[in-house]
Amino acid sequence: MSNYALVLDTNKQPLSPCHPSVARKLLDSGKAAVFRRYPFTIILNKSCSDIVNQAIELKIDPGSKTTGIALIQGEKIIFGGELSHRGNVIKASLESRRSLRRGRRNRHTRYRQARFLNRTRTKNWLAPSLQHRVETTFTWVNKLIKFAPITRISQELVRFDLQQIDNPEISGIEYQQGTLSGYEVREYLLEKWQRKCAYCGIENVPLQVEHIHPQARGGQTKFNRTRLKFPKTHWLDAACVGQIGELEILTNKPLLIKATGHGTRQMCRTDKFGFPSRYVPRIKFVKGFQTGDIVKAIVTTGKKIGKYIGRVAVRATGSFNISASKLVQGISYKYCKIIHRKDGYDYAF
Repeated sequence: MSNYALVLDTNKQPLSPCHPSVARKLLDSGKAAVFRRYPFTIILNKSCSDIVNQAIELKIDPGSKTTGIALIQGEKIIFGGELSHRGNVIKASLESRRSLRRGRRNRHTRYRQARFLNRTRTKNWLAPSLQHRVETTFTWVNKLIKFAPITRISQELVRFDLQQIDNPEISGIEYQQGTLSGYEVREYLLEKWQRKCAYCGIENVPLQVEHIHPQARGGQTKFNRTRLKFPKTHWLDAACVGQIGELEILTNKPLLIKATGHGTRQMCRTDKFGFPSRYVPRIKFVKGFQTGDIVKAIVTTGKKIGKYIGRVAVRATGSFNISASKLVQGISYKYCKIIHRKDGYDYAF
């Protein structure tokens, strides 16, 4: 089942999310309209200031590549999302720019004034790839606060000494030795599990060495997820953050959010040596569309008859590319209809 639909009243005040079938009935009866496609949000045509909303908790499981997001209503998971960051893209772009700059300066003169050796960094400076991760997470927290009556936010934080929990007397070089010091790995595992299978307890069977996810990467979260028999996913990791009881999953199709950026202001593209190769037109909109919009195209003639929904890449000729389940090229703008304006993210389920 899909995520619950987020609900706003006519004054854009958030109400309790509703089941997808309830949202469908409200839309069919004309009592509501689609306010936003991703995350799916409807807006009612009347004010509901006297309604008491159920408390919703937002839970976050930060990650270097993917951040898990979950909305919990009581003991029910009603919304899940996975936010994919673009830190590796930012890092690669900065490294490419750095190499071109260095080549330029080395070609022109060896005595050119330093560019980065006379700059100071501001307080609490973060690398751009890390700053992006913080800002995109804040962006989605603020978005969900606008569309849902969130009363509490929980985030996974691991700030404790796990080795000292196991051994209070540990100090100095003992931190570097770990529990494997002086053991062969297989003998260590055999002795640790008393030469029995860790799962069923059977003896005299071939040893199966498995990688155990360390507590330093989400010990409590992993414990909750394992106890509740949830699969390993980022959004369910987020739902298991903190102290929880039993959880009921009411959705199995999390919203997959991929950060794509807002383009670039660079007006000149260069080759691999840093020399100008082509120029970019100033006009971003073509026939009312821009690259990054999510469109629905219903093609009725030609070799590409069908229905396509995805991210569009525009051309000045009016022949667009649509990234759906696969890339579809050469779709005329006449068949396209915008369902979600560009906001720096790509969406899927």
